[in-house]
Amino acid sequence: MDALRCSALAEAIGEPLAGTAATARSWLCLEQPGPWGRDALSASHLDEGVARELAGLAAGTGVRIVLIRRPGSHPDRHRPVPRHVYLAHTAPGNTWLERTMISDPKALFDLDFTRAAAGEPGQLGERVSDRLLLVCTNGRRDVCCALLGRPVAAALADLHGESVWECTHIGGHRFAPTAVLLPTGYAYGRLDVGSAGALLDGSPAVEPENCRGRSTWPPAGQVAELAVRARVGESGPDTLSVVDVGKAVGGGWLATVAHVDGREWRVAVAEKELGPARAASCTAAPTPAIGFEVLSVRETAICG
Repeated sequence: MDALRCSALAEAIGEPLAGTAATARSWLCLEQPGPWGRDALSASHLDEGVARELAGLAAGTGVRIVLIRRPGSHPDRHRPVPRHVYLAHTAPGNTWLERTMISDPKALFDLDFTRAAAGEPGQLGERVSDRLLLVCTNGRRDVCCALLGRPVAAALADLHGESVWECTHIGGHRFAPTAVLLPTGYAYGRLDVGSAGALLDGSPAVEPENCRGRSTWPPAGQVAELAVRARVGESGPDTLSVVDVGKAVGGGWLATVAHVDGREWRVAVAEKELGPARAASCTAAPTPAIGFEVLSVRETAICG
């Protein structure tokens, strides 16, 4: 019955990946083994009051909280002592990843979420230079993530150890297996062990084929940045920034993408209907498939 799963349907109609990354300038990753429910932060063995407080502290700040656990079997344990915690900031030129261990999640109540979202380092533990790959495996949210994500996470963990974690919902389960790479915040979909492993091997280049966008930017900005990358053949994660996204006259968006060398591009982006209705999730009713279309990419400034 694979053809009935949301990921198979989305791939069959060629639903594009660009512009589908969850929007977050910073990511807080809290280890919580055991089972996860549909809304994992409040439906796990994490204390309900702690979950509610953390969600309130993060609301509106630009920090996204995800639960993480080691790939493999998940015995019904209530809490590890101590827990791994990671905090990442994704803005180009100021990407960083910090790590600490805590015995009680209430310790995170002291985190300044607003400063973390603004990119002020020194918020949490020690700075680390590692890349972190979070693979969504939240099967209670969507079965595709469990069936397709868990084997990828397990295989990569055998090769890369604690650089790979299972994580809760990061959006776009119809593109499973999905993952987000920290600290840059680039999200990827339709991965396999080879393409996912390439994100951790070698230089930290942006891999365009499976890229959904950088979580730093809103959807239209994600599309615009990837369009400029394709136009100029740029793979460095910190060479391009989206400096503005605004509504265009007549509909759609105009985004300005800048290169560190001084060049800029204006990118026109619009939504388009892709074809027949499809389910955005395995348990959802069919809805029209809407994707982004790049109408134009125009260079507006050249470094002198």
